[in-house]
Amino acid sequence: MIKSVVMQNFGPLVDTKWENLGKINVIIGANSSGKTFYLKALYTAIKSLESYKRGNENRSLAEILADKLYWTFQVPKIGDIVTKGQPDPLSFEFSVGNKDLSYTFGKDTTKKILSLENYIYPQKSDSIFLPAKEVLSIYQNIIQYYDQYKTFGFDYTYVDLVKALSIPKIKGNAYKIITESRHKLREIVQGKIEFDTDSQVWQYKKGNVRYPIGVTAEGIKKIGILDTLLGNRYLTPQSTVFIDEPEAALHPSAVSLFLEIISDLAKLGMQFFMATHSYFVIKKLYLIAQEKKLNIPIASYEDDKWVYDDLRNGMPDNSIVNETIKLYKEEVDLVLK
Repeated sequence: MIKSVVMQNFGPLVDTKWENLGKINVIIGANSSGKTFYLKALYTAIKSLESYKRGNENRSLAEILADKLYWTFQVPKIGDIVTKGQPDPLSFEFSVGNKDLSYTFGKDTTKKILSLENYIYPQKSDSIFLPAKEVLSIYQNIIQYYDQYKTFGFDYTYVDLVKALSIPKIKGNAYKIITESRHKLREIVQGKIEFDTDSQVWQYKKGNVRYPIGVTAEGIKKIGILDTLLGNRYLTPQSTVFIDEPEAALHPSAVSLFLEIISDLAKLGMQFFMATHSYFVIKKLYLIAQEKKLNIPIASYEDDKWVYDDLRNGMPDNSIVNETIKLYKEEVDLVLK
């Protein structure tokens, strides 16, 4: 499990230090505050460790990481990720268990990281990044862009996700919590997502009726992606899952159940990092923290700095929360007039 992360001059993340991370971790803040950057910075690090020395991979960890950064952030040179106007280089350090990885590079760096120090063993887990936009309807486009053209368009998080989804489902007994979670996911969408090997396209199956993925609701596809990754055993109790805007395209009742399922999977051992704008998501996670006595660390960007707390301690003082309370007070004032 990722225990802590320290970043300086990492794009919009000028100075961050997040310690005592938990099984579920939340990032909130205004647009352009760096929430997605936060997720992708962590993802590229853990994913590089998972690729290192696996199978026929013979590149160094520094080479793998540089490639992940280049294709994930899609910049002409990785030095462009360094915060503009800052004299100091980009630096990143995080710990997995009680071991550390750190690296640094300057704004003139192209595709080679010269300063990297690692004490973390190669990881046997498989982690994944779930973007706000679903990928099933553009599945073939992503494969074509990366495998054939090797050009920017879909970043590495999309490519990794498509590859993970292409793994066939595995029959047989799974962890009880995973089996129960999959049943709950299918209850949300009242069906399931399947890949048709003949037509090479994804379909939504409800009862005995199949629907083309292009006319299937965004929320159904989003739930179907998680169900598929649990079904083909890509996600295991050791996986780290990064979710950008878990509320996107989902009805509030579906969001609530979705977060309950995440808390169940976290109990199994999976670690989650989520970035959100939604008061509803924050409130639901706060209730989960209270009901299950679960620590849910939260990073909040306010007044040009990152503030860290835990939802088990209460709702954070944040503009998302404050704006919701403000609207409620305005409604009460209207009623009382």
